[in-house]
Amino acid sequence: QVELVESGGGSVQAGGSLSLSCSISLPLGNIYRMSWHRQAPGKERELVATLFASGQTDYAEPVRGRFTISKDIYNNAVALRLNRLRPDDTGIYYCNVETLGTTNYWGQGTQVTVSS
Repeated sequence: QVELVESGGGSVQAGGSLSLSCSISLPLGNIYRMSWHRQAPGKERELVATLFASGQTDYAEPVRGRFTISKDIYNNAVALRLNRLRPDDTGIYYCNVETLGTTNYWGQGTQVTVSS
C-alpha cells in the first residue's frame, strides 16, 4: 500500500510563508515525477509545481518566483515552500507522484488559507 501524507498547511496572512511536506512510502529512485496541485473552493484542481527525476522543475505562472518545489531526501519527501502568499493561493494542496511505471498516487491534501 503506497501512502503519501501531506503536512504543513495552515492559516497565514497575505505576504506570509508556509512550508508543505509530503512524505512518500516509495523509494524516491522509483519516482519519475513529483508534483503539487491545489484546489480552491468551487474550482478545479490545478497543477502548481513539478519536479522531475532529472532535477528539472516547472511552475504554474501564478506561483512562479514565489513557490519552490524540492526533494527532501532525508525524510523521503517532496517539499513545497510557499512565499509571498496571496489570498488567491487559498485551497487544498495535494501532492502527486508518478512512478517509472507511470502509476500515479495522490495524498489526502492539506489546507492552506491566506487572509488579506
